[in-house]
Amino acid sequence: MKRKISTHRLDAKLDSALQHLSEITRRPKNSLINEAVANFVRQRGSELEIELEETLEKLRSYRQADPDFEQAIADFAQAETAGAGRDPFEGASNGLIF
Repeated sequence: MKRKISTHRLDAKLDSALQHLSEITRRPKNSLINEAVANFVRQRGSELEIELEETLEKLRSYRQADPDFEQAIADFAQAETAGAGRDPFEGASNGLIF
């Protein structure tokens, strides 16, 4: 496998623990770090995949229930008008340019 040189900063206590683990297992710290990162990427990647699939399913379900987003637009308009007259910055010049 092709290797890439990179620099990362570890907390001093973590580095010390890693050094001890390296000595006990007689494995280089680099090998331990590569193993740990590979495990993390594999685990977190799986978790994110599940989360994304769940989000996609929710979006598909919502789209089927409101294909033209008519309810979403109505809800947004209602939320905007509900706060009318109570926004202290509405129509006021505060010197900021957007």
